[in-house]
Amino acid sequence: MRDEPRAPQALLCFANLVLSHDHAMPEDHPDTPSADNANAGRSRETVQAGGRDQLFASPLSDQGLFRFDASVASVFPDMINRSVPGYATVVGMTGTLAAQHARPDSQIYDLGCSWGASLLSAAREPACDRCALIGIDNSEAMVEQAGIYLGEFPEAARIQLRHADVLNTPLENASVVIMNYTLQFIPIHERETLLRRIREAMMPGDVFILSEKLTLADQRLNEYLIDLHHEFKRQQGYSDLEIAQKRQALEDVLVPETREAHVARLHAVGFSRCDVWFQCLNFASLIAIA
Repeated sequence: MRDEPRAPQALLCFANLVLSHDHAMPEDHPDTPSADNANAGRSRETVQAGGRDQLFASPLSDQGLFRFDASVASVFPDMINRSVPGYATVVGMTGTLAAQHARPDSQIYDLGCSWGASLLSAAREPACDRCALIGIDNSEAMVEQAGIYLGEFPEAARIQLRHADVLNTPLENASVVIMNYTLQFIPIHERETLLRRIREAMMPGDVFILSEKLTLADQRLNEYLIDLHHEFKRQQGYSDLEIAQKRQALEDVLVPETREAHVARLHAVGFSRCDVWFQCLNFASLIAIA
């Protein structure tokens, strides 16, 4: 088993990449419906790729459910960096963690890859050079944006992008599987089956990286962290209207669970050990060893 860590790899500084390439790197998100049924009342044509997220800045008469359509995909880097505290650290350390467990001639999967930031982080690690890097996303708009974005980086040339549903995509010989902020959008009753398939594609010592929004069993503490998260978003430039409208759009679409529920499920599907390695407010990243 490859449980013992090797010498730490260089941390990919996500924030520096943002500054040096004029837009933020995004990350993993869920499988999603098509762009055609997107949030009503919003102009798709005026949203530019890599632009600032203003999708919820004006009152919406019929905002509908949140979807990873073309409008969201085009501003996703800005959206997730300003919405998820600690996101840059998770993306950078994803490459470091992948390098600890990468097996030559194996696959590194990113399920819900969005613009491919986590795979780019892995691609920068020499230990991952002999692995196939595969990004899978159900949103055609995300895959298109990922192809454009990753085309700017020579080290990303070997990343394979696939427009597919992670719930039925075959997985094999996976030394590393990444799901950063993806599982929370998959119906709860389908999560265990997917995680079992991931575990079955692994060998002992392989790693699963799972990043999620959490809920807490202590309701008062949970509400306190939610309030702190909203304050974080205000500090990132979101208005109260934007925060409220996005929260409503995500209702029943993003369904968080407790840390305990995630750990219990990971053990149930066959991972030998798992726990949180990083947390900021109610957003956490777990590592599970096969």
